[in-house]
Amino acid sequence: MQPPQTNEEKQLDLALDDLIQRVRELKQGVSSFIYKLENDYQNISWPNMMEHFGVLSSGLSSIKRLLKTEKMPLLRNYVLFPILLSPDRDPHLEKLTEGRVSAFNHEVVPDYLRTKPEPEVEEKVQMLSSKAASITPEVAQKQLTMLNKITSNILDIINASSDDWDKDSASLRNALPPTTSQQETAMLIAAVTKGVRLRRQDSQGQMSPAPQMGSMPTQQHQQQPLPQKPQMPGSGIGRVPSAVKTNIKAAVTSHPYQRP
Repeated sequence: MQPPQTNEEKQLDLALDDLIQRVRELKQGVSSFIYKLENDYQNISWPNMMEHFGVLSSGLSSIKRLLKTEKMPLLRNYVLFPILLSPDRDPHLEKLTEGRVSAFNHEVVPDYLRTKPEPEVEEKVQMLSSKAASITPEVAQKQLTMLNKITSNILDIINASSDDWDKDSASLRNALPPTTSQQETAMLIAAVTKGVRLRRQDSQGQMSPAPQMGSMPTQQHQQQPLPQKPQMPGSGIGRVPSAVKTNIKAAVTSHPYQRP
């Protein structure tokens, strides 16, 4: 039989449950954002990206505020140590960790219960700390001033470019697309009045250029057939049959609606 929990233990359990819930929500937001980046990246715009980043930032801020509240006990005062290590597979542990940890053995304990960084990371941190401590305040102030100057210059360039882009986009939106073309209008007038670039089909089925205005009377005069001499009756040359047939009837003097 377990002893009853004290008020401090109850408060710790409630605080941990709330913290786990906040972390779970933040994890779901990160997972959905990664899924959209991998599968629906074509439909994601810059405002959507900024909205997702804002949601994740607010989740982290809420977790930080929760850790700083009075109801949250100081977790640094508590030590987490394993009670039982087993090389066998634990289904309950696998379900709690969503398949990340299948067994709580000697291999995973140093990574999951580590309270200090890895030796390689700790070595790099110490190297950077010693390098930062070796810089004098005057040198640090000069470097900070130079960094601020470079940053301000880059910001001015970005703002100037942004203003130019806004002006260009506004001019493009206000400019109306052209609806006429002087060259095409001149071509249409020349085609209608003088037949420029027009072709007609001759008797042999070939396309020939249309005649110009100045040469039309000469060509029409040349294409007119010559008059033929009338043939005398009884001559050896046969008479050309007429293509026009006539039917002559006598005029009717009586009115069709004449009274009897």
